[in-house]
Amino acid sequence: MSIKNIVPLGLLIFIPISILAERLEWGALTIFGLSAVAIVPLAIWLSTATEELAVITGPTIGGLINAVFGNATELIIALIALKAGLIDIVKASITGSILANLLLVLGLSMLAGGLRYKEQTFNQQVARINGSTMSLAVVAIVLPAMVINTSRIVEPETIKNLSLTVAVVLMVVYGLTLLFSLKTHSYLYDVGMTDLDTAEHEAEKPNVWLWLGVLLAATIGVTVESEIFVGAVEEAATTLGLTPLFTGVILLPLVGGAAEYFTAVRVARKDNMDLAVSIAMGSSLLVALLVVPLLVIIGQFIGQPMDLNFNLFEVIAVVIAVLFANLISLDGRSNWLEGVLLLSTFVILGASFFFHPV
Repeated sequence: MSIKNIVPLGLLIFIPISILAERLEWGALTIFGLSAVAIVPLAIWLSTATEELAVITGPTIGGLINAVFGNATELIIALIALKAGLIDIVKASITGSILANLLLVLGLSMLAGGLRYKEQTFNQQVARINGSTMSLAVVAIVLPAMVINTSRIVEPETIKNLSLTVAVVLMVVYGLTLLFSLKTHSYLYDVGMTDLDTAEHEAEKPNVWLWLGVLLAATIGVTVESEIFVGAVEEAATTLGLTPLFTGVILLPLVGGAAEYFTAVRVARKDNMDLAVSIAMGSSLLVALLVVPLLVIIGQFIGQPMDLNFNLFEVIAVVIAVLFANLISLDGRSNWLEGVLLLSTFVILGASFFFHPV
């Protein structure tokens, strides 16, 4: 068994420990830490099962599976937090997911790959299309904040209706991006849906029922652990002296997006920057075009109305991340210094959120 499977398998021990910690009331900070660690291997197994099923089902169905489960961990955590009424933290986690994918994941990939190869290349056209689509998502996040900040009086009902309208548009655009990438222009996205373990898959085709079982078990596990995690997050953040803004923007995406970080860095080290860039930018698009509108719509039905009126500083941070990521990926080439620049931007923004007053 390879190291990449041994580590997430070993970390599964934290699942029963975190459940025990909650039952015995070991304290919010301890429960928060244990459940966060427990979510990481579950997210990795969820991602691995998605990749393996994509190999079996082929590029079209595999792409749909990736679209549905690619950011399942973040979505589950956000839904449970939304159900608990932690709307500010949910909004901050959306901002954080976009920042983490565009700056942290892409930066780590470029750094890891650049330390091994002098220069790496990736599909410039796909990066440009993803960048343009991401720009639309930024507009969707910016507009409600601009409406409020440029008007004297804005009724809550107005922001709700605007948010629902934008959410529907974003979901339609996401559906069209799937049609574009999986059907009409699928040749542009042919970067290898699994990483570089082709020889293993040719020798032994993955067992579909095994990986469906893993997918189901990991999804249930993430849901259970997310309930524990969200239940302790507020008290733990207060104990650590962290604001809800910093908790949502930095801590939640680091836990929920662990699988993408490992996968993107691993394939970048194998000189597959096409797939690494696809993971980073694709995850950002999925969050912005699917997760966000789903949260807005579901929130209306569960009595926790969430709108797209983001904190103005969050909006500025997302704009910076999108502009910088687009600028660096414009030429279809990467090196370790560009990775450092992206990571430095993430650290600076993270520090800004840490010191941002409540």
